[in-house]
Amino acid sequence: VQLQASGGGSVQAGGSLRLSCEASGRTFSRYGIGWFRQAPGKEREFVAAISRSGGDTYYSDSVKGRFTISRDNAKNTVYLQMNSLKPEDTAVYYCAAGLLSTIFTHSSAQYNYWGQGTQVTVSS
Repeated sequence: VQLQASGGGSVQAGGSLRLSCEASGRTFSRYGIGWFRQAPGKEREFVAAISRSGGDTYYSDSVKGRFTISRDNAKNTVYLQMNSLKPEDTAVYYCAAGLLSTIFTHSSAQYNYWGQGTQVTVSS
């Protein structure tokens, strides 16, 4: 699976962005998908995950209620709708895919395939 993340940009605090993660291949629906982010000088952190069917989602506490993850398996695409953005959301955002035994984890260990990252910058 090859992943291509897009949709990043620069916004002011309180604004919104929608990230997309498009996958190649015909087996996209077999994979759970996660979004992670890494800010300068910080470790990569979990943001959100979605199950293969899209029926289950999971969020970090820092984005819960502001971000929404969804997927369209017909388009091989996962989305991350980000609302009420804060300066602390500034980071490079990565999507990742894996044959997940559970999506309810912050660990990146189950994810085998990673996209190239897209920059999100939120100014105050």
